[in-house]
Amino acid sequence: MSQILGLYNYWVVICLMMIGFYIVIARGNLIKKVIGLNIFQISVFLLYITMGKVEGGTTPIKPASKFKTGAVEEFEVFSNPLPSVLMLTAIVVGVATTSLALALIVRIREAYGTVEEDEILAADQESQC
Repeated sequence: MSQILGLYNYWVVICLMMIGFYIVIARGNLIKKVIGLNIFQISVFLLYITMGKVEGGTTPIKPASKFKTGAVEEFEVFSNPLPSVLMLTAIVVGVATTSLALALIVRIREAYGTVEEDEILAADQESQC
């Protein structure tokens, strides 16, 4: 039981991922779909960031020497900074993608008068006939 509780961050990631996936699949409102995609994206961010943290690890930076003794501290375990750096880039891309999606939704609302997927598809069907 303690082994399952020790992996709580993975359980949080799985729950957020399934919530976001459910919102994308079950909702017809385009804005709600974008919110679901953002929740899914946040779960991926959490997964990568929590994998990069090592218990007892420090940043991989050369330690400064102590003032009086002149000795240099030695570290055995380092945390990997790469997942955090990649996730910062992914966050910027995610914000840009979200803003583009919301701008497209505004244009769809202006063209069709609604943001409901079913009504947009029905309007397209009528215009083709």
